[in-house]
Amino acid sequence: MRILLAEDDEVLSDGISKALAQCGFAIDKVKSGADADMALEATSFDLAILDLGLPVMDGLEVLKRARSRGKRLPVLILTARDGLEDRVSGLNLGADDYITKPFDLPELEARVRALIRRSNYSADNEIMFGPIRFDVALRSVTLNEQPVEISARELAVLEILLQKPGRVVSKEQLMERMYGWDNEVSPNAIEVYIHRLRKRFEPSGLGIRTVRGLGYLLEIHS
Repeated sequence: MRILLAEDDEVLSDGISKALAQCGFAIDKVKSGADADMALEATSFDLAILDLGLPVMDGLEVLKRARSRGKRLPVLILTARDGLEDRVSGLNLGADDYITKPFDLPELEARVRALIRRSNYSADNEIMFGPIRFDVALRSVTLNEQPVEISARELAVLEILLQKPGRVVSKEQLMERMYGWDNEVSPNAIEVYIHRLRKRFEPSGLGIRTVRGLGYLLEIHS
C-alpha cells in the first residue's frame, strides 16, 4: 500500500516514514503543499498524511483541492495546531482523522491502519486466498492458520499479488507500489522477493507463476 506523507519537518518525516515502512507500507515523502498537491493529482495513493503547516500551500488547501478533483483516498491531518477551528475546518473539508503533535508513533500507526481498514476492505479486514489469510490493518499473514514471519518488502509483494489473484502483475507495477520516490528500485530485488515467497508458500499449494515478458501470477496448484 502506498502512502503520501507531506511533512516539512525532516526529522519527523523520517521517523514516520521508517515506522510505517516497517509495517509494510510504501511511503512517498514531500516537504511542501505544492508538491503534495502535484503528487495527489498525478499518482494514486491509498492514504495521505498531511501536515497543516506546509510551506507554499498549507495542508487544508491541499485537502480542499484533492477533494475538488474527486480524490476519495483517506486523509489523516497531522499538525501542531490544536485549535478547535482548525480541527473543524479539516474535517469539514473532507479529512478522515486528525492527530495533534506531539504524538506517539504507535498511535499514528493505529490510526493509519484504522483508516485503511474502513476505506479499502471489507468489515473483517482480511484478504483470503487458498491457505493464506492476510490481515490488512495488522500487516500479518497466516498460512493454514499458523502465523508466518515475513519481511516488510516480501509482505508488500504478497499484498499486491493477493489483490489481483489469478491476474498477471507486472514487475513495474510491483516496483511502483512497493517503493517511495526516494528509494532506489532494482528489478532484481523483485525477483529475490518472489523467490523467497515461493519457498515459503509453494509447499502449501500456493504458486507464483512467472509469465514471461509480462510479470507474475498468484495461483493455487491443483
